Amino acid sequence: MPPASPPLVHTIQEVRRHLEPLRAEGERIGFVPTMGALHQGHLSLVETCARECDATVVSIFVNPTQFGPNEDYDKYPRTLEKDLEALAPYGVDLVFAPAVEEMYPQGFQTQVLVGGVTELWEGRSRPGHFAGVTTVVAKLLNIVQPQVAYFGHKDYQQSVVVRRMVRDLDLPVQIRVCPTVREEDGLALSSRNAYLSPQQRKQALTLSRSLQLAREMIHQGRRRAVDILAEMKKLYDQQPDVRLDYLAVVDPETLLPVEEVAGPVVVLCAAWVGQTRLIDNLRVEP
Repeated sequence: MPPASPPLVHTIQEVRRHLEPLRAEGERIGFVPTMGALHQGHLSLVETCARECDATVVSIFVNPTQFGPNEDYDKYPRTLEKDLEALAPYGVDLVFAPAVEEMYPQGFQTQVLVGGVTELWEGRSRPGHFAGVTTVVAKLLNIVQPQVAYFGHKDYQQSVVVRRMVRDLDLPVQIRVCPTVREEDGLALSSRNAYLSPQQRKQALTLSRSLQLAREMIHQGRRRAVDILAEMKKLYDQQPDVRLDYLAVVDPETLLPVEEVAGPVVVLCAAWVGQTRLIDNLRVEP
C-alpha cells in the first residue's frame, strides 16, 4: 500500500491545536515553508527536517504579497493533490495550506521590513518582493513556532534576509539553509522550470554554466571580480534568447559586491529565458 498523505489543515487555529500536544511533550518541531509545486529541492528540505526533528510541518501557500504587478502570481503552478502525494513517504506530521483570506484577513495592515540586505539584486529587480517574503515568513514562524526552519540555498538572498529578520527580531528559531538541488546537467531545480520549452530548458543552462566558469576562474587564481563577471557575461551574449538581469560576486553576509576575491564569495545570477525569470548562485572558496 502507498503511504498515506499527511494530515492537511487550512486554518491557523487547526495548526495550533494540532501542534499543542507535540509541544507539550517537548518534541522538536521543524518547519519547511513552500509555495507548493514541490520538486526534489523542496523534498530534500523535508527529508532533512524529518531526519533532524521529531515533527515536520510543511506549509503550502502561494503568497500574493511577494509577487509584483506584472509577475506570475496567477499562473504560478498550484498542485496541492500532487504535493500531498509527494510528501507522503516522508512522514510529515502536518501540512498547512491556508487560503489567502486566512493569512491576510480583511483589514490586514502590517508589514515586516528588513533593510540593507534587501536593497540589492532581487530587491532592486522585484520592488516589494522581500517585504512580502519577510511578512509571510514572520507570520508562518509565529503560527507554527518551530525550533528549526529549513530554506534552500538556491534562493540565497532570501535566506540571508530571513536570517537577518530572525536575528533582529530575536525570534526563537534556528534557520537551516540546505544545498541547492540540481538536475544532472546542472540546472537548479525550480518550480518555474515548468514554464520552459525544451529549447528554453537547454538555454537555461547558461546560468549554471556561468557559475561554474566563475568557480573555475577563482580556483585558477583569478581574483578581480570585474574580470570574472566579464567572462561570465560572454556566455549570456552567445544566447540571444537569454536576457541577463544581473551578475554579481558578493560578500556572503552583506551581499555587497566585492572587487577582489579574498575569502569566500557567493556568485549570483538572474536572467530571463523567454518569459521565465530564473535565479541561481554558487558559493566559492578561493
